[in-house]
Amino acid sequence: MTTNRPVALVTGASSGIGKAAALALGEAGFEVIGTSRNTAKVAPIEGVTLLDLDVADNASVHAVVGQVIERFGRIDVLVNNAGLGASGAAEESSVAQDQRVFDVNVFGVIRMTKAVLPHMRAQGSGRIINISSVLGFVPAPYMAGYAATKHAIEGYSESVDHEVREHGVRVLLVQPAYTRTGFEANAMEPDVPLQVYAKQRRIFDDVMAAAMKDGDEPAVVAKAIVAAATDSKPKLRYTAGSVAGRVSKLRRIVPARAFDKQIRKLNQLAD
Repeated sequence: MTTNRPVALVTGASSGIGKAAALALGEAGFEVIGTSRNTAKVAPIEGVTLLDLDVADNASVHAVVGQVIERFGRIDVLVNNAGLGASGAAEESSVAQDQRVFDVNVFGVIRMTKAVLPHMRAQGSGRIINISSVLGFVPAPYMAGYAATKHAIEGYSESVDHEVREHGVRVLLVQPAYTRTGFEANAMEPDVPLQVYAKQRRIFDDVMAAAMKDGDEPAVVAKAIVAAATDSKPKLRYTAGSVAGRVSKLRRIVPARAFDKQIRKLNQLAD
């Protein structure tokens, strides 16, 4: 089975940003394959083919990429959206927990990228769209491990983009701010909580919950993903939503000392 439509593969498509992206890409004319670790627990998504995929498993990654190419004949766009959230002070997370977050958020992206690149390079075209975050360029107290994964994705994506551009392939970044996805409810709690951080951790939880409540709808991020997938002259970075755009601009123009002070104020941290 092949298709005349461009083919998009979206990881973490069972809900939130991934589901919104899968639907939006379908509306934009793509044949869409969405993945989840267990599609048996996922309600059908109209117009989207669902496949089981664990981005932390090499065999699973290569099997799914091969299956998509065999079934549809090509992969034109890969959206690396699957990820894990994690909160708590850095000292409160074990190295094993930090490694788990990196294995999904960073090495999952690397596995998927390595799996699709030979095919995209051979066909002379393709776009890999990595879902970063405003936390890929600003600090995140009480989310240090998660922010570190997004900083890593920023550096990896921009570097690989320079390597593959001459082969017709682009590696692009979409940077959402707070998005109403249930992210905070599903984030991993620290596995070695310490009393010394308990009060500030509770404050962080309240700040995060309020920010998520007022955050963007997933469709806002999906719109940026479609733009990255379809723009004739794509940008390296796409901020998703007004807050993300504003934060990006402030990071560039506000003096470091003033920006640092604002981060502490927003997170209700003592001077």
